[in-house]
Amino acid sequence: MTYATVADLTVDQFTDLMRKVVLQTLAELLGDPDEGLELRRDMKARIQQSLAAVNAGGKIIPAEEVAARLGLTW
Repeated sequence: MTYATVADLTVDQFTDLMRKVVLQTLAELLGDPDEGLELRRDMKARIQQSLAAVNAGGKIIPAEEVAARLGLTW
């Protein structure tokens, strides 16, 4: 399906092309830039320590409270 110009496309072909472009753009904008990467050992250890502390009865601070303390709009 090789065309010289957009004018050579049918309405259905143009619609399909636009749909593909929009989906590709959304995937680029909203996709996870870290997808496929491995977690560093030190970060994995920190997460495990945090989960262990919570499981042992440690205090959980809601994200909204953290944002408010930092003056962030949540």
